[in-house]
Amino acid sequence: MIKDLKYLKLLSKSFPTISDATTEIINLEAILNLPKGTEHFLTDIHGEHEAFHHVLKNASGVIRKKVEMIFGHTLREGEKRELCTLIYYPKEKLRIIKEREGKEIDDWYRMVLVQLMRVCSNVSSKYTRSKVRKALPPEFSYIIQELLHESLAEPNKHDYISAIISTIVSTGRSENFIVAICNLIQRLTIDSLHIIGDVYDRGPGAHIIMDLLCNYHNFDIQWGNHDLVWMGAAAGSEACMANVVRISLRYANLATLEEGYGINLMPLATLAMEVYKDDECKLFNPKANEDEPVKSRHIRMIAQMHKAISIIQFKLEGAVIARNKEYGMEARNLLHLVDYNKGSITLDGREYELRDKNFPTIDPANPYKLSEEEQETVNTLMHYFQNSEKLHKHMKLMFNNGSLYLVRNSNLLYHGSMPLNPDGSLKKIKVLGDELSGKPLFDKIEKVVRQAYFEERKKPSKHSCKDYIWYLWCGPDSPQFDKSKMATFERYFIADKETHKEEKGHYNKLKNNREVCEMILREFGITDPQSHIINGHIPVKTGKGESPIKAGGKLLVIDGGYSKAYQSETGIAGYTLIYNSHGLQIVQHQPFVSASKAIRDGDDIISETTVLEFSNKRKLVRDTDIGLELQNQIDDLVHLVSAYRSGIIKESD
Repeated sequence: MIKDLKYLKLLSKSFPTISDATTEIINLEAILNLPKGTEHFLTDIHGEHEAFHHVLKNASGVIRKKVEMIFGHTLREGEKRELCTLIYYPKEKLRIIKEREGKEIDDWYRMVLVQLMRVCSNVSSKYTRSKVRKALPPEFSYIIQELLHESLAEPNKHDYISAIISTIVSTGRSENFIVAICNLIQRLTIDSLHIIGDVYDRGPGAHIIMDLLCNYHNFDIQWGNHDLVWMGAAAGSEACMANVVRISLRYANLATLEEGYGINLMPLATLAMEVYKDDECKLFNPKANEDEPVKSRHIRMIAQMHKAISIIQFKLEGAVIARNKEYGMEARNLLHLVDYNKGSITLDGREYELRDKNFPTIDPANPYKLSEEEQETVNTLMHYFQNSEKLHKHMKLMFNNGSLYLVRNSNLLYHGSMPLNPDGSLKKIKVLGDELSGKPLFDKIEKVVRQAYFEERKKPSKHSCKDYIWYLWCGPDSPQFDKSKMATFERYFIADKETHKEEKGHYNKLKNNREVCEMILREFGITDPQSHIINGHIPVKTGKGESPIKAGGKLLVIDGGYSKAYQSETGIAGYTLIYNSHGLQIVQHQPFVSASKAIRDGDDIISETTVLEFSNKRKLVRDTDIGLELQNQIDDLVHLVSAYRSGIIKESD
């Protein structure tokens, strides 16, 4: 106690009397004995904002299960479906119901308010009153508290509660109150949200997803390779920026760049139309996009822009590789291997005819040098990336709420892989002069990524860090990529699909090995028998019989195809995980049609739940990481009370 006297004196400023300290101990002990909050895990969202928003609203089917449990056979199936849709989309659903109910709407209001309060009471039961109170909308805080903590079944309170509900209706506040209660139910159903990488690319609404997260109560992101390439572009990496623009054009996903972040693509369009005016660039036609269909007259322009930025990308990447010999990626520089007269390329001693032989911006004598017009285009695009206020708001959110990995409640979350040797041991990787493996490697990489963005522009280290973010995007030893190569050039220009193969790293081959997974968990200090590694990155081909559950349940891969681009391959539309006080459940989702159809017809995402772990004995807050922190606070307060009672520290008024 004497040793800790300085700390205890600081603590006494917050708890100046024995009464204050003991009251806080009682409060904290009470919290420790509440059920643990529900954790929600998603990954590889890839800009599919409508499906993401719906899964947030329905909590991967948790709200539907709550409604089923509370009302059982007392409500018809259609009534329960309508109640769920009202909770998910209160404003939109109310418009439809008001038109249907007409003059009887007040009776419907009274009925549904009682139903909503029963659901709200259930989802709030695992929190302290203080935490619930903080989540309440200020406008209706007092009324909701009264309704939550009183019951219509209590004879002495029946008239009191009925009068509150009737007054809400008679004063014309029903709609506002219903919206507030529905939003509160959504807020309380999930305690924390984990996004295990890849918010960006392919789908049309990554910026919308980030806007939603700006207002979400508690979330974290483990950076995926697609997130990192955007972070690199925002940090000033030209090679990352070129990749971001190329992928956006490949999927005709211009909304995120232009509407979301105000990136003006006109300089690229001008270059492309001038350089490729006689080239249809058919190999670069964008992939079909249901969400943002491309008009036929625009396809050629997008294809020309796509080709222009691809050539720029290969040149910029060549420069990164040339100035970073330690990457060992010289074999990925291919432009100097092209015979521009014959229209062929020689790889590993074999000559391949190129599918596209028109390279007007490449100087065969110096193929990696940007033309004057290309350099001007790069400078202009980079200016837009560097000065997009919303982009940097979202990137700071990615840094403030994100990390390369997360250890939470005995689960290890990271997006891609752990670099491994063929025998399953941790592989040492060189990162800016340091050779590291396992947890120290991840810690170093995260530091480099943060330095790339936040370091002063003039510092030489910033340039090395920016280049390394590009390496994380496509480097063979990158935990976020973990493949032998990114065969972008080959896929565009060579017909032989053997050249397109990207050999996966040893982690992919060993991830079904329980001993290897347990070794990785120990490396991050996790020894709980019920611990798991949770990954995304590589889509699970459910339609071909693959399972997201690996290594006897030690590794869970929950990339099931949120992105529509992957759904033909996976056969489903994503996995999510729910970890509540009773255990862990994996939820398999079918494709989501649209929010408008869900609102109109009461359609939900059809989901199938598999219980991975279940216990009749509920996990409590004391069994979680937060519980450990609270217990440490209790121990400190107990020492403080002892210091007061022994006279070492005086109470103050």
